[in-house]
Amino acid sequence: MKPLAWIFGAGVGLRNSLYSHGLLKQHRLRGPTISIGNLSVGGSGKTPFVLLLGDLLRSRRLTFDVLSRGYGRRSKGVLEVDPGGSAQDFGDEPLLIARKLGVPVILGEDRYQAGVFTEEKFAPHMHLLDDGFQHRALARDFDIVLVTAEDARDSLLPAGRLREPLSSLSRADAVVLTSGASTDSFPLDGKQVWRVRRGISLPIVPDRAVAFCGIARPKSFFLQLQKAGVDVVAEAVYRDHHSYTERDIHELLALKKNSEATGFVTTEKDAINLGGYLSALQPLAMASVTMELIDATNAIDTMLRIIEERRQRT
Repeated sequence: MKPLAWIFGAGVGLRNSLYSHGLLKQHRLRGPTISIGNLSVGGSGKTPFVLLLGDLLRSRRLTFDVLSRGYGRRSKGVLEVDPGGSAQDFGDEPLLIARKLGVPVILGEDRYQAGVFTEEKFAPHMHLLDDGFQHRALARDFDIVLVTAEDARDSLLPAGRLREPLSSLSRADAVVLTSGASTDSFPLDGKQVWRVRRGISLPIVPDRAVAFCGIARPKSFFLQLQKAGVDVVAEAVYRDHHSYTERDIHELLALKKNSEATGFVTTEKDAINLGGYLSALQPLAMASVTMELIDATNAIDTMLRIIEERRQRT
């Protein structure tokens, strides 16, 4: 292991040990908390999974909110997402979640304070903790961790993309295998293993399209477009959570002209980050990530049963 990655890993191990032994305090909300997280930096499908889990809970008429840090937002402190607002104020992923689920999405660097805010405003109910696996200051009743095939062979930051070693999966209740991940590559003894199918949903796409995105794993998006039969004649990649500028729009329009494209295709998240520039790139097709949980009824039944048992013991 490279020296900086070793130092990072030692720090992560010490922090986790302090929480596990009660030397760092965890705060518990009145309503049950379900954490959705991962081991790596971006690209495992946390946001699509939050949307999937939210839909499954709504189908059972369960009331819940989403607690998020609001990565990339310019605002600070505890704040409720306005679905009609901007990514600059609320962050692209919380805004997408608020628009698609239609439930309260509360932002806060301190997720416990965000939870207290929503419980005071809406009364205690279930909380979905977005990107919560490393946010151990907030106690949770069920821990869901998404892993990818790349996680199994990756290294800790800064040498690789892992925020925690694979051994941290010992804290998880359910491990979700995504992006080709297999059970043989992870320590999963005694864990629930959930499998999902990922894909994309596309509206009518221009015959010759410029594909562009600012997401964690752009190659996956371009490969999905290829599998869907989209005729991509040019590609443009930006950093994850990129907030588009007038210069970007001029460059994309020039790329369209030079490649003789007839329009654009991008992701829902990028469409949010385009903001007021959205109309400048018409025709523009927006691809949404689809995710299906295999044997969803059994998975959700088991999760709710475990949560109820744990709540009765506290």
